[in-house]
Amino acid sequence: MKLRFSISVFLFAGLVSLSSNCSKGNGGGGGTDNPSTPGATVDYWITKGDKTMLLQKQSAALSFSSTGNSNFTIDVDSATVYQAIDGFGYSLTGGSAYVINHMSAGAKASLLNELFGNGTDAIGVSYLRISIGSSDLDASVFSYDDMPAGQTDPALANFSIARDMTDLVPVLKDILAINPNIKILGSPWSPPVWMKDNGNSIGGSLLTQYYDAYANYFVKYIQAMAAQGITINAVTIQNEPQYGGNNPSMVMSSSQEAEFIKTNLGPAFHTAGLNTKIIVWDHNCDNPNYPISILNDPAAKAYVDGSAFHLYGGDISALSLVHNAHPDKNLYFTEQWTGANEAFDGNLRWHVTNVIIGTVRNWGRVALEWNLASDPTYNPHTPGGCTECKGAVTISGSSVTRNESYYIIGHASKFVPPGSVRVNSTTGS
Repeated sequence: MKLRFSISVFLFAGLVSLSSNCSKGNGGGGGTDNPSTPGATVDYWITKGDKTMLLQKQSAALSFSSTGNSNFTIDVDSATVYQAIDGFGYSLTGGSAYVINHMSAGAKASLLNELFGNGTDAIGVSYLRISIGSSDLDASVFSYDDMPAGQTDPALANFSIARDMTDLVPVLKDILAINPNIKILGSPWSPPVWMKDNGNSIGGSLLTQYYDAYANYFVKYIQAMAAQGITINAVTIQNEPQYGGNNPSMVMSSSQEAEFIKTNLGPAFHTAGLNTKIIVWDHNCDNPNYPISILNDPAAKAYVDGSAFHLYGGDISALSLVHNAHPDKNLYFTEQWTGANEAFDGNLRWHVTNVIIGTVRNWGRVALEWNLASDPTYNPHTPGGCTECKGAVTISGSSVTRNESYYIIGHASKFVPPGSVRVNSTTGS
């Protein structure tokens, strides 16, 4: 079925989301008309770059006309189907969990219901990324098996997620009580430093003699979270494996990642009976050959669900290059920051164009912005971690300020629930 939508040029000033007044619409209601039928209507919400409207539902619905108009026309062919959508969301960093968990009980409950609920005033976030161990947006660097200098623990006898039990796990449990179906992706910034060739949380590489231990580290993590009622749906092998300057971080080549997956991690998951998805790369769009080279190895590919991307370099069309090379594997967009000194309107336009529309039009199943929450001074962060990463919300005590990432994701998550399917459309003419 081909549908034709005509909309005004809202994207030059901000962002518009449409919700059909059909019997099967999220946010629709009443009526069973085909939304392209003359006289049928759609509700719509607008966010403007000047902040005069912020995810604001308009009082009058848009009505379709058989006579046409001068607005952009988008042809939608619902008979041509592409990928399903897993969700839209953020990274719930350790710092995010900290500032959320230190709100008053009532304010915290209100914010989490707004973010993860399905009520009229909620945005329905449906996918989260968390760090395995600390990211650079924790107050300090830690792993789940830190040892005194010079000591190792290849049997992982000292493994513990105790550091996550203070804030991250309680907040995740609160979120799961609101949305039991939310999907959670785990990404490590660094393994325990005793596993690395430089013995440091910054940079370095995984020593080959600890490949088995690190695979078991992933297994123990997934099992420990499951014991808390938290399902880790997927993991990436390493956050930004070609950048070793963050604290924490680690460098991993594509050949190292492929070897680790096929020889250690994949078999360890199989032996433990885990169905957690393994996702490769988790870095910029300027190096699609990294995930392609892993997927070109049949033994590694057998364990891999797909590839993840950021966009601090390259072009979002790189996702389609990887899809074309390996169309049987999935694609994910897992991180893009908004900075303390960046403009609301510029971020709104760029992120919607690339992170939301660009990702989905290039086979992405997931689109995530970076940090969910921070305090007004962009804390917490590790020594040497990001000092300007703006949260989707800024939390000061129990007061909440909603920033551009809130609206960037909200315009998708509120109206595109998991299981939605991309269909063919034009970009407007």
